[in-house]
Amino acid sequence: MKATRRFLLGSAAAFLGGCVVPAAGAQPGGRAPEVALTTGRVRGGWSGAQAGRQVRQFLGIPYGADTGPRRFLPPQPVAAWSGVREATAYGLASPQGSGGEQQGEDCLVLNVWAPEPRAGVRLPVLVYIHGGGYSTGSGASALTHGANLAARGDVVVVTLNHRLNVFGHLYLGRVAGDDFALSGNAGLLDLVLALEWVRDNAAAFGGDARNVTLFGQSGGGAKIACLMATPRAKGLFHRAWTMSGQQVTVQGPRGAGARAKAVMEHLGVGLDELRTLPVARLLEALSARDPSLAGSRVYWGPVLDDALPVHPFWPEAPALSRDIPMVMGNTREETGSLIARGDPTVFDLTWDTLPARLERDMVSDVDVHDAIALYRRLYPELPPAQVFIGATSAGRSWRAQLIEAEARARQGAPAWVYQLDYPSRGAGGRYGAYHMLDIPLVFANTQADGADTGDDDAARTMAATMSDALLRFARTGDPNGGGLAVWPRYDLARRETMMFDVATRVESDPRGGERRFFGVAPYIQAGTY
Repeated sequence: MKATRRFLLGSAAAFLGGCVVPAAGAQPGGRAPEVALTTGRVRGGWSGAQAGRQVRQFLGIPYGADTGPRRFLPPQPVAAWSGVREATAYGLASPQGSGGEQQGEDCLVLNVWAPEPRAGVRLPVLVYIHGGGYSTGSGASALTHGANLAARGDVVVVTLNHRLNVFGHLYLGRVAGDDFALSGNAGLLDLVLALEWVRDNAAAFGGDARNVTLFGQSGGGAKIACLMATPRAKGLFHRAWTMSGQQVTVQGPRGAGARAKAVMEHLGVGLDELRTLPVARLLEALSARDPSLAGSRVYWGPVLDDALPVHPFWPEAPALSRDIPMVMGNTREETGSLIARGDPTVFDLTWDTLPARLERDMVSDVDVHDAIALYRRLYPELPPAQVFIGATSAGRSWRAQLIEAEARARQGAPAWVYQLDYPSRGAGGRYGAYHMLDIPLVFANTQADGADTGDDDAARTMAATMSDALLRFARTGDPNGGGLAVWPRYDLARRETMMFDVATRVESDPRGGERRFFGVAPYIQAGTY
């Protein structure tokens, strides 16, 4: 950890010349773009992007049927339509009870940004899976708007919505029988259906269905890890890039079944009523208490079943996806946003009050006094608040990322690891390189509302570096090139890691002392049991 940082400006600083226009903007030649899908025609709009270049924009395209009539069951493809369907507004997000978007069970929709087609050219397709764990989020965000990335990389960009929380991961197989055996993975099966849609319709947008890259942050990365172990997803994607999102293990059917019973007891209903409850009433399940995780609300997430027959990365990396190149990364100060940004009392911590607070928020099973001693020895310049952020960050998804990277290395599978050190700008930068900060960087959206990267030369240079690495990876399966320092594959001997910062560099086994400390503690991912 560094107490101070220098900003180095590079020639890539001016790579964003324009700003994103989410709505259908100026239309070249006065025409709105149309494409013919397997289910019918759609009409979209245009979106302004870097250097004034326009890309086609199609919003709210349905890839699956309304899930309401088939609540808790696997998704079905959307029925074909006649005429031309307008695709100029985002569709519904999965019900989640909060957020400013329109929500509903008819939420299997996606959005596409694509350059104008060229005869004989098939472009890489990048499919982004949103974060928010398995409970919240959508593919409609200013930070994940795909126009800049599509224009910059000459690629097709897709974002999507799928079922979440009780709608996507309520496991009823033990209480309702075989018809509901896959209900615990309904949201994951939605993603499989979306990828099948991409396979069948990529060419309509000039995309190459044989070159699909999944990328996702937080819960999106975790979902990608699950898809890597999902037989139904085999062949539907060819590269994977995860950001602060790992999934080592998933729920077993016993624990997931106990959670389903807790939900029904909380709601005071049986199975038949669950299937017909109004959405607002069913969302009350989100406040049910978890029968296995004391003091916590019910954990929502994937379940071991016929769709997901093995844990994603335990006891080893999935053989199913051994040949899929994978990039995985984390931010240096994950809990700068996950905890500290929502609770500024973190910055009032003293050496006397730090141990009790760490006991409350430390996920890994380590002695907090030993953890404090470690951080004071490794980083003597850090105050108590930054020791808290550092230790809680290391014990969360960074620990899981190491497990995944080590599993891939033992497997001999192609994998690269990065860490984002570039600091956020708000509140004097005291939250550091926090969870979610890499989203506007890989999307080249430093100008977007909510981007805490800044939008000056340094921020644009950082975004150019990260987005170009993603685009190279999407094209070739290797993030190297373009002036980036040589980024070796991750192995257990050197553990070389790309450190994305204003001075991007490669380090061998960064934070090795932290890795060894947390590596000896038992690791059980929340919701496993």
